[in-house]
Amino acid sequence: MLGDGYVIRELRVGDGAALAAAFRKNKEHLSPWDPGRPDSFYADAGQEAEVARNLGETAAGRSYMYLVWHDDLVVGRLMITNIVRAVLQSGTIGYWIDHEHLGRGLATAGVGHMVVQATRLGLHRLEAGTLVENTPSQAVLRRSGFQQYGVAERFLYIREEWRDTILFQRLLHDDPPGNPVP
Repeated sequence: MLGDGYVIRELRVGDGAALAAAFRKNKEHLSPWDPGRPDSFYADAGQEAEVARNLGETAAGRSYMYLVWHDDLVVGRLMITNIVRAVLQSGTIGYWIDHEHLGRGLATAGVGHMVVQATRLGLHRLEAGTLVENTPSQAVLRRSGFQQYGVAERFLYIREEWRDTILFQRLLHDDPPGNPVP
């Protein structure tokens, strides 16, 4: 459940400037978990290009992005990516919350939102990964019904080195695959 004044909504054309401001504000906060990014990523135009790319992925059914808003500011990003249909019906989630809005249950509410959306999309399974030292994110996933199922050695290239990642999954239902149209 989101607190007062918070709302989650789908990514829209025109969200780039607000998203760029959020990334600039949280650059240091996100640096331990994110890959290195060029300066253009943090610019309004760079984020408008990212928004356009992500909306293209949504139109193709491969990815869905949601933003957490508070007082007309982006304070978080939620994503379901790497969607695979056919016999797998799976997607990967990722999320982050603004450093000034931590400890308010927003990450847990955001993961819950993605579970609802993934179920609506007909996905059978969601997966997530966290770097080994990201214990707060691991706690969010556990609270949200995800179970750890392994550790992938040297899985992600973050900050100039291959990093181990703890893998989590949540099964959403056992219905047959149907590839519903969102």
